Amino acid sequence: MKFNTRVIKIIFISFALILTPFETQSQSSAKSDQNIKYKKARALQSSTAKRMAKVYEALERMDEETGKEDPDYDTAKELLGALRDDAENLRSYDRSVLWNSWGYMYIVDEDVEKAIDSYTKLINEPEVTLGLRNAGLLTLAQLYMATEEFQKSVDLLLEWMAQVEKVTAQSWSILATAYYQLGDFDKSLLNMEKAITLAEEEGYKPKENWYIVIVASVEELKNKIGPKKAMLKQVDIYEILVNLYPKKSYFVRLGQTYGQLDREKDFMVTLNSAYLKDLLDKETEYVTLAQLLLLNQNPYQAAKVLEAGRIKKITKVDDKTKEETIVSVVKDSEKNLRLLADSWRMSQEIDKAIPILEKAAKMSKEGKNYVLLGNLYLAEDKLELAIESIKKGLDKGKISKVSQVHLTLGQAYFELQRFDEAKKQFNIAARDKDKKVISTANNWIRYTENEEVRVKNLALRREFIKNS
Repeated sequence: MKFNTRVIKIIFISFALILTPFETQSQSSAKSDQNIKYKKARALQSSTAKRMAKVYEALERMDEETGKEDPDYDTAKELLGALRDDAENLRSYDRSVLWNSWGYMYIVDEDVEKAIDSYTKLINEPEVTLGLRNAGLLTLAQLYMATEEFQKSVDLLLEWMAQVEKVTAQSWSILATAYYQLGDFDKSLLNMEKAITLAEEEGYKPKENWYIVIVASVEELKNKIGPKKAMLKQVDIYEILVNLYPKKSYFVRLGQTYGQLDREKDFMVTLNSAYLKDLLDKETEYVTLAQLLLLNQNPYQAAKVLEAGRIKKITKVDDKTKEETIVSVVKDSEKNLRLLADSWRMSQEIDKAIPILEKAAKMSKEGKNYVLLGNLYLAEDKLELAIESIKKGLDKGKISKVSQVHLTLGQAYFELQRFDEAKKQFNIAARDKDKKVISTANNWIRYTENEEVRVKNLALRREFIKNS
């Protein structure tokens, strides 16, 4: 846990200099049996005040050239060390100021254990002022969070909250986090919601990790509150996160949660938003978005997404050799190319679909891509290319509904008036077990024979007219 040392410095300096006396009954559990009354303010002994003034002067030193803060920690420690050596002769209040100062110094040095010791001594001094003690309680609670002693942190926070007039959003968030670490997810959720509500009332943006604690708490409580209700709660939080802290992980998690709730359109919109912000960097993310766009009848955007993924480059590191290579996010695999070709085809961009499908067909161990390519060529009246592609597909094999392929090939031959080859393909199709296919094939055979006769008669008529 990080501490704002500047804030802590201000706290220990300001409380040490307050002079107006006022007594109040403490609610401290630590000293409740002694019925100690903590004053709101006290005055340091004259000798202690002079030495502490020099400490504050050292800590508030400014760099003359830059005008920036340049604390003289060595001098401060030397002065505080002398005071500590004489601690037994100091009044209780003076010692509380001393322990507060040392607690701050140890936090600066990132020595958490010694900081805890100093602040523990501070809150146990019978003459510590109420404000200084409360500040010590809060700091000590945060220090125990840093050492993962969460129950102590909770106890100190609750004691502090019982004594102060205003509990900040930050304090509720610390309490919520401590409860989460203790496995009390109900209290964690309740207190973090308080923190966020209070922050919004105070007019500032709640911290990112506060929302994460809520999501995590809800996840732990999903069996208690019900999986669907938990997911709906998480959706609400992720919707906030993508707006306040638009990171890729939040878009992806929001989209996945939409998917689990069968809200495919929302899933698509969320992933597409991440794509438009250039946050996607995995092949599965681009492919999933493209598939969702196709499902929602937006094939052109699906194709654009896949093309963008093919263009986008990332650095890939080999796990064994640690060698770095630059690769496309969306690889030109057969599956990806087929999806891209389908997207262009469904967008009526046949010219763009054909070269993509050609590449996919060459990579495939099955013939279906060549058959589909043949159909595209046929639609574009590129009959020779259609025949060539369909035959390659038949040669590769592993095609479902082979009879339909022969029917298509026969139609291509028919358009070229290569009637014998056409009838051959229709006859193969007529061997199918499906009565509907058989009927269609026989109809094509009769139609071809009639057309063959018509074409021959037309040719004879033309020849007769020419010779006449």
